[in-house]
Amino acid sequence: MASVEHSDGQSLSGGEGVRRRDFINIAAVSFAGVGAVVVALPLIDQMNPSADVLALASTEVDLSAIQPGQAIKTTFRSQPLFVRQLTPAEIAEADKVDPSTLRDPQTLEERTVDGKKQWLITMGVCTHLGCVPLGAGEGENRGEFGGYFCPCHGSSYDTAARIRKGPAPKNLEVPKFSFTSDTAILVG
Repeated sequence: MASVEHSDGQSLSGGEGVRRRDFINIAAVSFAGVGAVVVALPLIDQMNPSADVLALASTEVDLSAIQPGQAIKTTFRSQPLFVRQLTPAEIAEADKVDPSTLRDPQTLEERTVDGKKQWLITMGVCTHLGCVPLGAGEGENRGEFGGYFCPCHGSSYDTAARIRKGPAPKNLEVPKFSFTSDTAILVG
């Protein structure tokens, strides 16, 4: 290996110089990497949802005032949420439908919580173009299947909020929810 003579007359082998250069390069890249992480962390952290948005991530609904056959409309994540207490007749009507004949086949049991079949919780957004269906308010048109009716393009949903007629491709969405007591649910 060729040796290089330093200005003070000492000879350095090529290998020792390379090792020093490698160390300086690795140290500089490491320092730059740590600096990039220090700069990026606050920028990434500011993209996390704020406390007021996190508070909207779940909604508690009191069921005690909802009578059998009645539905209410509330909001969840800035969208309408329908909460309906089905009557025994509405449950029987939903159960007698063969799911294989439906566009989006689901049974009422798949759309409700075990042991609480009378409580149907759905998002109040038509799956066609996002209109808000009628049927949750007193005296509103519930369509020919007794569930919900979307006035925008005529989609009709049955008592289990399953699409039965019209352009909507899917049933009304059932959000994640759980019962916190016999008279309250937590959605989200």
